[in-house]
Amino acid sequence: MIMEPKTQNKQKKSFFRIFMEFSTGIFALLVLVTFCFALLPDNWKSPSGEIAIVNIHGMLMDSRDIVQQLSDYRHNPQIRGVILRIDSPGGAVAPAQEIYSEILKLRANHKTVYASMGAVAASGGYYIACAADYVLANPGTLTGSISAVMALNNFEELTKKVGVKPNIIKSGKFKDLGSPLRAMTPEEHILLQGVVNDVHEQFVQAIAKGRGLPLSEINRIADGRIMTGQQALKLNLIDEVGGLEKTIDLLAKKIGIVGKPKIIEQKEKIPFLSWLLQGRLSNRLAEAFIPSPQPRLQYLWFP
Repeated sequence: MIMEPKTQNKQKKSFFRIFMEFSTGIFALLVLVTFCFALLPDNWKSPSGEIAIVNIHGMLMDSRDIVQQLSDYRHNPQIRGVILRIDSPGGAVAPAQEIYSEILKLRANHKTVYASMGAVAASGGYYIACAADYVLANPGTLTGSISAVMALNNFEELTKKVGVKPNIIKSGKFKDLGSPLRAMTPEEHILLQGVVNDVHEQFVQAIAKGRGLPLSEINRIADGRIMTGQQALKLNLIDEVGGLEKTIDLLAKKIGIVGKPKIIEQKEKIPFLSWLLQGRLSNRLAEAFIPSPQPRLQYLWFP
């Protein structure tokens, strides 16, 4: 039996209409589910667990991801304790201070916070650890480096060699402070030294607050020196020697967990993909390989 063209067209249109209606229905369902999920309280969407591990790795240049994690755990009633796994030589001053402040909020919200130092937890890395209730380090962890630093470049001789003569028009004598195109004046050096001294004092005060040590003890070693975890223990800069597993066991016992605790650890983003999508790759490469024309105020240990 041969079907007429009109009948075939009707069947094709009917099939197409059914397919479109089905696809539209699936899309509408997905939109509805997504919308409903967005309306759920954050606590419902958060992963459940008893102890959360927050990884703080590498140079501290941006605190947003870490602060967001800490904030999420602060509002999650299922999280009873947090471990800061620190493996960082420090970095910019402000990110370290923002993370420090967020840790204090966690503690104020009745979350117990322990710090576990990895290979390196120096300068800004140690600054962050001081905000925790209890600090552990491996015997060979490199820590300390309690100090502040500002690195400036001077390309004056280079510009002369290539025949570049800068012209600066400014409304204040310190407006081009730290310019890489000329040598620093004695007055500018005094001003910047005052800035560095001020953030250094903030570092010392943060340690005194977090560790409960007298300022005299901290000032005696706050000269940028690094030390091992074993040495830090003798100076009361940490509470105990031990690795991550020991930190987990001690925290679980502290918060009354019987048996093996349930651990929540946020998966790290794929660095290349996340940096590429967020426009961070070029910024990180520039920070690593191109000398910055701007002064960088840092809690950083760099050999």
